Amino acid sequence: MKRITKGISNFLNTRLGFVILAVVLYTLKTIYAYETKFNLGVKGSIQTFLMIINPIPVMLLLFGISLYMKGRKSYIFLLIIDFLDTVWLFSNILYYREFSDFLTMVLIKGSGSVSNNLGKSILGILKPSDFLVFIDVIILILLLAFHVIKMDVKRLNWRIPVLISSLAVLLFGANLTLAESDRSQLLTRTFDNNYIVKYLGLNVFNVYDMVKTTQTNAVKSQAKSSDIDSIEKYMKDNYVQPNVEYTGVAKGKNVFIIHLESLQQFMIDYKWDGQEVTPNLNKIYHEDDTLSFDNFFNQVGQGKTADAELMLENSLFGLPEGSAMVTDGTTNTFQAAPAILDQEAGYTSASFHGDVPSFWNRDNAYKSWGYDYFFSSNYYKEKKSYNVGYGMKDKIFLRDSAQYIEQLPQPFYAKLITVTNHYPYTLDKKNQTIEKTDTGDKTVDGYVQTAHYLDQSIGEFMAWLKETGLDKNSMVVLYGDHYGISNNHKKAMSKLTGIKGFNEFNDAQYQRVPFMIHMDGLKGGINHTYGGEIDVLPTLLNLLGVDNKNMVQFGSDLLSSEHSQVVAFRNGNFVSPTVTKVGGTYYNTKTGKVDKKISKTEKEKLSNRVTTELSLSDRVINGDLLRFHKLPGFTTVNKKDYSYKKSTALKELKKARKKNGTSLLAQNDNKSMVDLYQTDAPELSSDK
Repeated sequence: MKRITKGISNFLNTRLGFVILAVVLYTLKTIYAYETKFNLGVKGSIQTFLMIINPIPVMLLLFGISLYMKGRKSYIFLLIIDFLDTVWLFSNILYYREFSDFLTMVLIKGSGSVSNNLGKSILGILKPSDFLVFIDVIILILLLAFHVIKMDVKRLNWRIPVLISSLAVLLFGANLTLAESDRSQLLTRTFDNNYIVKYLGLNVFNVYDMVKTTQTNAVKSQAKSSDIDSIEKYMKDNYVQPNVEYTGVAKGKNVFIIHLESLQQFMIDYKWDGQEVTPNLNKIYHEDDTLSFDNFFNQVGQGKTADAELMLENSLFGLPEGSAMVTDGTTNTFQAAPAILDQEAGYTSASFHGDVPSFWNRDNAYKSWGYDYFFSSNYYKEKKSYNVGYGMKDKIFLRDSAQYIEQLPQPFYAKLITVTNHYPYTLDKKNQTIEKTDTGDKTVDGYVQTAHYLDQSIGEFMAWLKETGLDKNSMVVLYGDHYGISNNHKKAMSKLTGIKGFNEFNDAQYQRVPFMIHMDGLKGGINHTYGGEIDVLPTLLNLLGVDNKNMVQFGSDLLSSEHSQVVAFRNGNFVSPTVTKVGGTYYNTKTGKVDKKISKTEKEKLSNRVTTELSLSDRVINGDLLRFHKLPGFTTVNKKDYSYKKSTALKELKKARKKNGTSLLAQNDNKSMVDLYQTDAPELSSDK
């Protein structure tokens, strides 16, 4: 035994031994992270084996570089590489906890557009056990510092580092071959980053992501006009005839798009501690003149809110990595709702958001979409008590937006983006009017409080619309942009929903978000059609009497009998009234059980439809193909025609106050109706 111990000790005191030890420790801590910090969906012995060994080839290659160096430099280089790689792993753990995905180059490139107010979120996400991923670095440093392992400064035979590098390449080849045998076309046809990480490792995913990003950039520069032909053919072959009963019923009406931040459908009619969480939304949801959809799903990817906006106003899917608003919003050509309604029906368009204009690159993307006005934080009175997390508190934001809404020439298209119900769901005590839930999950338990606050703000806004008469000539669209509680909180969701063993299937079903279209005189009711955010634009255009037949839109009218009820998720999963796909598993949507009766042909038919639409949409964005699409009667938006400078906007609004102006203010003899807005926001009371 002593001989074995001495042999191991002697080996570890060589540079090669130190490299092997570093690889072993790194592999162990990576397995710990895979198992406890990520949700990779590892199933079966092959996937488990690959998850265990996939860190080895890359780290053997990286750490092995140190063997080409002399003396102390070799050890210092290895420790630096180990530390930097661990920082990247640590960063992914934090990001994954909230977004169930991994960091990408596109996301990092656009981080400046979303960095505002992130500190609070990071502190909310952080767990003490996260720092355990640094333990291998600490162990190696301590072993060297206390001379348990002595640095080997002897010259190493050149054959050893070459052999190690060759071994690393061979191991990776074997890893990839085995992975491909279990998951064919792993690197060429995947929409879920979890697959690449569980089969090949986080470091390989990083390389894959960089290569893919470079290829995407090259696609745009090499795109040509004929590339749009296949897209146009697909649109023509799959065109869905809209519901003629609803065609033009909202023609000439103002349109309010109210963005319900992070609100999930299960909050509708949900009670906690004997109290309705969303009483105002519940009332709207059940009114006879509201079209409500109880099977409406968010379909966002990494872009979250930005993806929701992109789908809602362009009927294009978000990208597999990052946010298209950030990476392509400034340069691409779009045919978005604001520009369409302006050119088709003379609408004024405006977006309202109580945060900095650069968030998600909105100040540039909105110009590409044809928004006339963008009322960001620059337009509102700023005060520390007015803000929470990602911008102004909803009650204050909506109340202060009224001053600009009344100045907009009618008809107008106005989008209001609420933010209070945003992770990490914190609200000061004076605004809390419902108790927290008791799941024991700090991330989740504040959700009902911020959702209740959001609902109160909507109630106040709707009351103002009624007081001013805007409710009579407006269509109000309310939608949840994405999930509020990610699938990393299954225990809490199990307690909130009453579903024992809340699993991947349940999580897919709970991607439902509210979608309501409310208008005086509208033939409403609760519609059980399956659909998602990609379908909103075609639905609204039909209601407004705008023909979308020649447009490139991947959604279809939710009210049409021809509407496909297969709802694609960004990662290639989908849900329909009969089948739900999560990873490689197909479930019966009605029973929640694994569907063993579904044929291979049916699986391929459904999956191919989803992957085809996602791929075609990606081609449109990555290649900027709408610059080649000639839409009859539509003029390409010139971004230079738009300015969101406050002085410029106020000057334009002042012009609209003329005697025969169409704004609410002009129609009321230029007497403001903001004083009709009633809010119980305690911050405003204290100001008075």
